[in-house]
Amino acid sequence: MTALVEEERAADALWTDRFSQRAARATSSVIREFLKLLDDPEVISFAGGLPAPEVFPVQQIMDATRRVLEQHGDAALQYGATEGYRPLRELLVRHMGRYGIEVGPENVLITSGAQQALDLVGKAFINPGDRVVTEDPTYLGAIQAFSTYEAHYVTVPVDDDGMCVNRLEEALRAAPKFIYVLPNFQNPSGVTLSLARRHRLVELAARYGTPIVEDDPYGQLRYNGEHVPAIVKLDADLHGCAHRERSFRGSVIYLGTLSKTLAPGLRIGWVVASAEVVAKLAVLKQGADLHTSTFVQMVAHEAAQGGFLDRHVKVIRRLYAERRDTMLRALERHAPAGVRWTRPQGGLFLYLTLPPGVLAADVLKDALAAKVACIPGTAFHPLGGGTRSMRLNFSYSRPEVIEEGIARLGAVLRRHVADVKPAQTAVSAG
Repeated sequence: MTALVEEERAADALWTDRFSQRAARATSSVIREFLKLLDDPEVISFAGGLPAPEVFPVQQIMDATRRVLEQHGDAALQYGATEGYRPLRELLVRHMGRYGIEVGPENVLITSGAQQALDLVGKAFINPGDRVVTEDPTYLGAIQAFSTYEAHYVTVPVDDDGMCVNRLEEALRAAPKFIYVLPNFQNPSGVTLSLARRHRLVELAARYGTPIVEDDPYGQLRYNGEHVPAIVKLDADLHGCAHRERSFRGSVIYLGTLSKTLAPGLRIGWVVASAEVVAKLAVLKQGADLHTSTFVQMVAHEAAQGGFLDRHVKVIRRLYAERRDTMLRALERHAPAGVRWTRPQGGLFLYLTLPPGVLAADVLKDALAAKVACIPGTAFHPLGGGTRSMRLNFSYSRPEVIEEGIARLGAVLRRHVADVKPAQTAVSAG
């Protein structure tokens, strides 16, 4: 038996000893690991960024699938263009145009989710050691994608109005390849970049000749407050290329997705960029998957017809607004003094900050024992930090489940905060 085990280990080593340096450095997403907890029905999970399954348009997708196969089956099951199904690209162009993003189909590349878009951006622009400016904290998936290509990070802190652009100029002096920003209901913090700061961001980026990658998965999920123009629009206005009849040559690459407004399982994302950049990204995409599924693109396009997507987004907004409000009220009741949290106007997340002396890792260990899960803030800080923070998702769970989960988490927090106070008092007395 021992000889067999040794033989199996030797066989495995034939591959594991040959991992590239890039593969050897790769680690699993902490969020992906926490999602395994969903298999335990007793665990209340605020860990993932999951849309509510109750809002998945199952019937609409079923009907669209049937129509696509009946009317366009041969094309739907065939290879397609790397740039994407043109009618879907045209639909997205019309949709973005209503928000002031004036581009043409030649500026749109369909990707297998926005995560592939991030990977393609990293592959196209990052050489080992290149600097990338990010918010601090920022989206874990972007850190994973860019770190694969050995990016070095220059971070700018975030407050309730988004990236602290008064700290950005110092970061730009490091000559970064680009600035990566999530302006709307940021993941993980839930905060939104103010209009004044967006203007300042665009102005500074133009002054230093630094392009911007604008990641906007949650822009349509606003529950209160006024819409704020996209950075790509403000940049286009600044550079005089805001009209569709002109060639789009803005210095912003814009990323979008249908995962939060239609269904994540379809894996439909897109990139907006100049035609030259789209062409280069398309070449890189060919080496990854040739093209995003023709069938899925056609189903998504068919499902979105007749204004369905607009109507469906309104349903999502109502449901998520209720769940956000439920979580905020529950935190007011159950969280101890000294714990702070953001109050997002949209999106899927809010961010907790714990009092000095209370570590999120310790809290989360006890929270898991109490059958409630969150994501530690350390996962979202490229250069380290976030030891006293955690991200909570409010979109996935029903209101009564949110109430129970926050009650459990609040009990754990009260114990940890109470344990710290006597220690602080003793230090002060000494």
